[in-house]
Amino acid sequence: MKADHAQVNRLLKTARGQIDGILKMVEEDRYCLDVSSQIMAAQSILKKANRMVLRAHMDCCVREAAASGDPGPKLEELAALLDKLAE
Repeated sequence: MKADHAQVNRLLKTARGQIDGILKMVEEDRYCLDVSSQIMAAQSILKKANRMVLRAHMDCCVREAAASGDPGPKLEELAALLDKLAE
């Protein structure tokens, strides 16, 4: 993985902490909208980490494949990923 490991690790650990907090909120039977807000916050952090990983993939892996003259497989992977994101 070519993304900034320190940044991605920090984001993922923050999301993990938020999820642990959400689990505690559920166990404590906290107000539904408060739980939902925390879930959305965790999703936002995970999306940010994913964007960093995908940007690094495009900047390195896809660029290298294009430079090698055979970008087809990497472009197919990206197309499949875009299909997943659109679901």
